[in-house]
Amino acid sequence: MSQPLFTRRLFLASTALGLAACTAASARELSKNPETASYSEDEWRKLTEAEWKARLSPAAFAVLREHGTERAFTSPLDKEKRVGVYHCAGCDLALFSSEAKFDSGTGWPSFWEPLPGAMGMSVDRRLFYPRTEYHCARCLGHQGHVFDDGPAPTGKRWCNNGVALSFRAA
Repeated sequence: MSQPLFTRRLFLASTALGLAACTAASARELSKNPETASYSEDEWRKLTEAEWKARLSPAAFAVLREHGTERAFTSPLDKEKRVGVYHCAGCDLALFSSEAKFDSGTGWPSFWEPLPGAMGMSVDRRLFYPRTEYHCARCLGHQGHVFDDGPAPTGKRWCNNGVALSFRAA
């Protein structure tokens, strides 16, 4: 009996290679982004994978460094109501003001705009359609995705992984 030309193993291997290539391409694209260029020589960008693993919890590492997504409705920051500032859990850069936070009902902390200069953007092609992914401008840690279904005044929903944030009350 002849072997099929496209086996399941070949499909999985080619998919994994394609995802790795997209991730590498997104990192290159983000590194060239003018919004993150001011941080290009920052020490945070020179940390090794082992150094990041030592600094972060396994859940934060999976999101910030491996572009993972935490389960919806698991972050206490989704229900955070105090006045303050949300920071990157990787490098502590201020990312969002509580004034821009809203309850999107999605189970993740959501904001209608980030602080100026806090984010870099890239195209995420890991699903079968492109999405706009955003990252901390300083350490390039993956934060979440931005969508066009948010409230006024921007109409944007910056959907953030809670484990990628820390909160400081005012």
